[in-house]
Amino acid sequence: MNIEVLKESLARRPFDRFRVRLSSGDAYDVRHPEGAWLVKGGLYVGLPPSEAIPDRAVFCSLLHIAAIETPATV
Repeated sequence: MNIEVLKESLARRPFDRFRVRLSSGDAYDVRHPEGAWLVKGGLYVGLPPSEAIPDRAVFCSLLHIAAIETPATV
């Protein structure tokens, strides 16, 4: 995955939600631009809180991001 595609997806206004699909088949929804953080080598995606873990996120390596799906493709 190209980091520029992720930057564009997060910067789009009005923001359109999107899904990050990994090579493993896992997928994570980004519903708000503040729900994902670009870092060197990848993207952290915030996950909904649970009773056991209120603040949690998953790291998606750029090497394993297979696709960015928009509402039209989801």
